[in-house]
Amino acid sequence: MSMKVVATNRNAKFNYHILDTYEAGISLKGSEIKSIRAGQLSLSEAYVTIKDGSEAWLVSAHIAPYDQASHLNHDPLRPRKLLLHRREIDRLWKDLRQKGLTIIPLRVYLKNGLAKVEIAVAKGKKLHDKRAALAKRDAQRQIERDFHTRG
Repeated sequence: MSMKVVATNRNAKFNYHILDTYEAGISLKGSEIKSIRAGQLSLSEAYVTIKDGSEAWLVSAHIAPYDQASHLNHDPLRPRKLLLHRREIDRLWKDLRQKGLTIIPLRVYLKNGLAKVEIAVAKGKKLHDKRAALAKRDAQRQIERDFHTRG
């Protein structure tokens, strides 16, 4: 099983506590999959919404227009339907109605030639949580530097 990560949401783990993850397929047009294969995708502003409790949509993910598609190109910011099982959508809908929880994309990858997105139910971090994460990361880097200079 071959898997190639195309894009990651780097700020996701810094800005949110990840509670649960799911894998979903993405309904795409022809020019969109070609752009994704070329790595022309950004998840920085993207989020997932559930419409009518029955469909999951990836919103604000930017897939750059494919140069060779000419006039048949897609809208870069159009909402894209996520392909999930009914039980998964019901569970996500239930989680989304809880206060403070949201659904965010973590990464997009190609799995056996198909585009997949890893989405997560997440709770936003407070400012002091972000500061603690930065302090912990800096301390870990310092420990690694000290270890490498001595050894």
